[in-house]
Formats: sequence, C-alpha cells, structure tokens
Amino acid sequence: MIKSLKTLIGALALSLVPYAHASEPREINFGIIATEKAGALRQMWEPFLDDMSKAIGMKVNGFYATEYAGIIEAQRFNKIQLAWYGNKAAIEAVDRSNGEVFAQFVDLDGTPGYYSYLITHRDSPIKSLDDVIRNGRNYSFGIGDPSSTSGTLVPTYYVFTLNKLDPRTHFKVTRSSNHEGNFLAVLNRQVDLATSNSEMTDKMKEKFPERLEQIRILWTSPLIPRDPLVWRKDLPADLKKKVQAFVLSYGRDDREREILKNMYRLAGFKASTDAQLVPIRQLELFKDRTKIEGDDRMPAAEKKAKLAEIDAQLARLAASK
Repeated sequence: MIKSLKTLIGALALSLVPYAHASEPREINFGIIATEKAGALRQMWEPFLDDMSKAIGMKVNGFYATEYAGIIEAQRFNKIQLAWYGNKAAIEAVDRSNGEVFAQFVDLDGTPGYYSYLITHRDSPIKSLDDVIRNGRNYSFGIGDPSSTSGTLVPTYYVFTLNKLDPRTHFKVTRSSNHEGNFLAVLNRQVDLATSNSEMTDKMKEKFPERLEQIRILWTSPLIPRDPLVWRKDLPADLKKKVQAFVLSYGRDDREREILKNMYRLAGFKASTDAQLVPIRQLELFKDRTKIEGDDRMPAAEKKAKLAEIDAQLARLAASK
C-alpha cells in the first residue's frame, strides 16, 4: 500500500500541473473517488469540471484514482485542491489532508441521504441476513474500499460488529472492490454476496434494469448523509467564493440538469460544513467501542482507559451538534 501511494503521488506530480502557492493559482485539480471504472467516472464528471473551468476562469483538471487513499494522500500533499468523497473518506481528508467540507450532494428525488446494501444473486441460496450471519464460512464476500462509507464502514458496523463478527474472517473468502466491481461480481456469480448502495442500484435500474432484476437485496442500512465536496482550507478566499458560487448554482438549465442526473442522479448541491461528518464519526467510535468492549484478552485497566477516551470523544461530538 505504501509503495503504491508513493508511486501515485509521484505520478500526480508529473501528470498534473503543480499547484501554485500564489494568491491566484493558474489551475486546480479535482479528485474523484473510485466508485467505478475511471472511464465511466470521466464520462460523468468531465462536463461538470469543464463548466467549472469556464465559471471560475481557470482550468480544473480531473483526477481519477484507483483507490480512495490515493485521493486523500494527493490532497494531503496539495496535488489535489478539491475532491468528491464519501463521508468516511472525507473524515480522513479533513483530519489528515487540510480538508474542509463546503458542499453536499442533493438527490434528484429529494431524499437527504442514501443506503448501504448487502446484495446477492437472485438465484442464490442465501435468502436472508440470518443466513449470512449463520453460514458465512460457506460464502465468498465482496466488501468495499477500506475508506468507503456505504461499502465498508456502515455494513461492517451494523451487520458484523453488532453481531460480534469480523468480515475478514467470517467468510470463506473476502475480497475488496469498488461499488461497480462488487455489483458485477455478484451479477456474474464471482462472489456469493457483496456490499452495494442505493446509488448503484438506482443507476442500474435506470440504465440496465435487466441486471438489477438478477439481484436480491438482503439488508438495508439506516440512512447515510449524502456525499460531501471537500476543498483544502488554504485555497485563496476569492477562489473559494468562485468555486462555491458555481457549485451551489449548478443545475439551472436542462443541459446542466442532465449532467447532474448522470452524476448519481443528482439535483444539485447545497452548502455544508464539517458538521455533516459528525454522525459518521460517531459510527466509527461506536464500532471501536463495541470491539474493545468485547475483547476479553485486553487487560481491564487498558480497556477502561480506552473506553473512557472513546466516551469522551463521543461526548465532545454530541456537544458540537
């Protein structure tokens, strides 16, 4: 992983125009997380990025990493100044990469969030979540990118942690892929079940309904807040104003609305802040707390101290709302 990240950062330094630290950079770079193949993501995002370039008066380069960590690290080293993340990855960008949430997706249907799923093939012998919990050793499992909210964090907590299971050891085989990869792996019976989300199933329903008919949803999560856009805090203030004005006003005519529709069925964006990440931070801490609480090998004093620290963090988050 470390070697691949170093290679990625090196490639970014060569392939993207360096970010100037002057008051007004000549170009900026926008990171897109790897939910699908890069070609499909380019097709969805490039029209939006081209329009942003025209609106703010400078080139906006899209960068499509093969893993979430590549975008986070690139933003950390200021090779990327703006990015689309899931909420879990956004936490890492805010904590490690000088990031700040400034906008949030608005769903075409007006829903305030989306859902994580566990899916299997329609003809699979797996009929329920109880089958997954009781008979995991018989199945192969596709999980999401480690930094994916709906592909990893949410199902890990609600399906596995709360049932005192570890997805890495509960199944015959566990493999990691992006949302599209996991959906297709289930469709083609390369894995018995996998994580997915409502964004992917909505896309399949619209573009490939025959594929969705082959899929059974085994489990649906609680509502997850829609994805944020994150910029580096040190972007010039006037540039931030231009970027946010463009993003929040996008979707005014039929052409822009069609572009947004192709970007995971969006209606547009609304202003947001780091506060939208609080529920996901709480989920991470609850997951850690449950794991520590159930660790019978941990010395009592160490367990008490770790639980007290997590409780203090949870209290600070509750007070910040």
